[in-house]
Amino acid sequence: MSRPARLDDEALREALCSLPEWRLDEGKLRRDFRFEDFSQAFAFMTRCALVAERLDHHPEWFNVYDRVRVHLVTHDAGGISELDVELARAMDRFAKPRARAKAG
Repeated sequence: MSRPARLDDEALREALCSLPEWRLDEGKLRRDFRFEDFSQAFAFMTRCALVAERLDHHPEWFNVYDRVRVHLVTHDAGGISELDVELARAMDRFAKPRARAKAG
């Protein structure tokens, strides 16, 4: 299976417009999610892990109790690709309505 190419600047701007709670952070897409408790945060990560495995595209993420910080980048493309955008959209769907967006 061929891997997607890195998004050019225009495609990246368009993707960010469709992902309003995500931002660029050191060349990666980043979003912080906050849930009611650890169980909801872990359930969110489990749902996301199933999609990530299907895509063969795995996030960098960190969990502490009710928080999940996600960084998405396609290392072999040298930047953000359509795989990152697709996984970010799935994460947004799984987080609603449980997650509360948290800046930063």
